[in-house]
Parts: sequence; structure tokens; C-alpha cells
Amino acid sequence: MFLLGCGSNKAPENLFEVRVEQVISGQTIKIATDSETDSEYDRVRLIGIDAPDWRQKPWGLQAKTRLQNLIEGQSVWLEFDVKTQDDTYKRQFAYAWLDGSIFVNKLLVQEGYVLAKERYPNTKYSQHLARAQEWARLRELGIWNPEKPMRLTPSEFRRENKQE
Repeated sequence: MFLLGCGSNKAPENLFEVRVEQVISGQTIKIATDSETDSEYDRVRLIGIDAPDWRQKPWGLQAKTRLQNLIEGQSVWLEFDVKTQDDTYKRQFAYAWLDGSIFVNKLLVQEGYVLAKERYPNTKYSQHLARAQEWARLRELGIWNPEKPMRLTPSEFRRENKQE
């Protein structure tokens, strides 16, 4: 028997604990900083996932709401990969862990709220996320529901619906 969704999710060592102040989207959070003013990098983009755009109804709001329910106001542990910052949007790139064992990025994929999306060079968990996506797809969860599927990937949607 082959179970894609099973397996131990144990947070790795060398993590950085932060408090989630706000969930901005299904893939971006704002973290509390030690300084009185906003840090240049107080926003964190979760690695390996691509959440529906907020204009992709109802999936964008569903992804954001699920992430809010999971981690907003909570302490999470961030794990960094090869590339840690994005100068364009002033965000850090990280994997998020809740309670030392819940891999937030993977959970969002596995429940069908977001797509797995590999972005080189941050590929540490790419295979885990791809398996989680296949698990959600086979179970027709969230964006994979055949009665109301998400027809465009977030990238395709943004390309076709550029804001001016």
C-alpha cells in the first residue's frame, strides 16, 4: 500500500522563531520584528507554493483564510533555504513550521488550497510538496474539485489579468 499523505513531519534544526502578525495572502505573511519600525524584510513568502490570486474567486480568499486560521497571531518557526531574500518585493523566503511538527507549506498544498511550485534554487522540499499536491489532486480537494476547479494557475491568471 502506498500512502502519499503519510510520513513524519518533524521540523528540522536551525529554525528561527517569529510571531505572525498578519496573513497577507495564501502565501505571504507579515511577521513581528524587534524594532519599533517595520523591518525592511518583515514579510515572508512561503517557499514552494503558489497561492491563487485574491481575484481568483473563491480560491484566493479560501487560501488566505486557511492560512489565517492556521498561523495568524501564532508563533511559527521559519526555515530558510538557499535564497533567503527578494529585493523586488522586500520579502524573505522561508518554509514555516507550526508546533514543531506541522509543515505549513505542505499542509496548504495537501489540503488543496495552493499549488506546489518549485522555484530554483529553493528546492529542499520540492519532492514533498509535489507528492502532497498529487495527494490533493487524487482526492479532488480544494482547487482540484472537479465541480469547481481552478482553471488557471495563479501565474496564468496574473498574466491574463494584469492590473494597470
